[in-house]
Amino acid sequence: MGFGQGVSGLNAAASNLDVIGNNIANANTVGYKQSAAQFADVYAGTKIGLGVRVNSVVQSFNQGNIEASGRSLDVAITNGNGFFRLTSPEGAVYYSRNGQFQRQEDGRITNMQGLQVTGYPAGVAGGAGVQPQPLVISNAQMEPRATSSITAKFQLDSRATVPTQAFASSAGSPPTSNMFNYSTAINVYDSLGNKQQLMAYFAKVADSAVAPVHPTVAGGTDWQMYVTDVNGNAVGGAPVTLAFDNAGALQSPAAGAVTLTQPAVNGAQAMAMKLDLSGTTQFGADNDVKQLSQNGYTSGSLLGFSVNGDGTITGNYSNEQTKPLGQIVMAAFGNVEGLKPEGDNVWSATGSSGQPLLGVAGGSLGTLRSNAVEASNVDLSGQLVNLIVAQRNYQANAQTIKAQDTVMQTLVNL
Repeated sequence: MGFGQGVSGLNAAASNLDVIGNNIANANTVGYKQSAAQFADVYAGTKIGLGVRVNSVVQSFNQGNIEASGRSLDVAITNGNGFFRLTSPEGAVYYSRNGQFQRQEDGRITNMQGLQVTGYPAGVAGGAGVQPQPLVISNAQMEPRATSSITAKFQLDSRATVPTQAFASSAGSPPTSNMFNYSTAINVYDSLGNKQQLMAYFAKVADSAVAPVHPTVAGGTDWQMYVTDVNGNAVGGAPVTLAFDNAGALQSPAAGAVTLTQPAVNGAQAMAMKLDLSGTTQFGADNDVKQLSQNGYTSGSLLGFSVNGDGTITGNYSNEQTKPLGQIVMAAFGNVEGLKPEGDNVWSATGSSGQPLLGVAGGSLGTLRSNAVEASNVDLSGQLVNLIVAQRNYQANAQTIKAQDTVMQTLVNL
């Protein structure tokens, strides 16, 4: 006669209560995965069991609910089994589903415990032996970009008459209104990010049977496009002859056939800008700009950043431009239940989990959602029911000990 079975049952029930209590305590912990105690019976060369023991405590890695947070550096993993890869200052590697990150004053991205988020710097692709490294969002000024192409579409009024005076422009002496039919400004940027304003003037050309012959297209109409700087100096590559057919469609110049140039000034490089006028028309309607864009911009300061679905961190700058700053790396495991819980919402790899399989968000790793977090996957109502069952189990095992004690007392009293 022994008390071992009942004692083992009490110990197992107490462990089960601990596991359930831990689940309930972490019901609101972001990225937490609920655990369950698994039991095994105990035999030792006899058909009568010696009780029960806790075989293992396993975690369920089912995805928790995705909840909006409103923070740009809160990131949730959706529809996948990936983990964020984090490193400590000492170089230890951890993995987490908790995407509550923050940016330190030196630009490092860390979780709330100071572990650094790892990934690939901008312009570096993963794979082929490239190892992830701690991501840093720099406050450095975004470099300017010199204008190299201009795309413009104009509507020129076919009802216009030929200007009464020939076009003329020089430094300090810009053209007068009787030299052109329509004008508009074009802003461009040099290699140092300085904005320069160019002026485009359009003048209808009279028909001529002698050289230069106009119109270029039989039955059509020619216009001259003059381009000057803000001081009135002619820009290299202008004037440009615009040849329209009798349906008002532009026939020449072809796309990319015109290059406007500006000399080097104030330490900036000389400029060469491809001008594409495709789609310009000449109809019986008012002069108008239908499209005007160029690919240059000035320098800019970092205003903010966001995380895209593939893990790319995109910076937003004061020059209205965006720039990739890096990409968060993801990790997956052959056996996620083999991961070792380390506390603080992180796990470490073990021989049972297998080596981490690194990649970027997408596919089985899941996609990333900014301004959101993955809530705990604890089923609170289910845990409360399990709590009642575990409590009754504890009471029942206590009753077996009480019964054994009564039997023992009877024998002692014989």
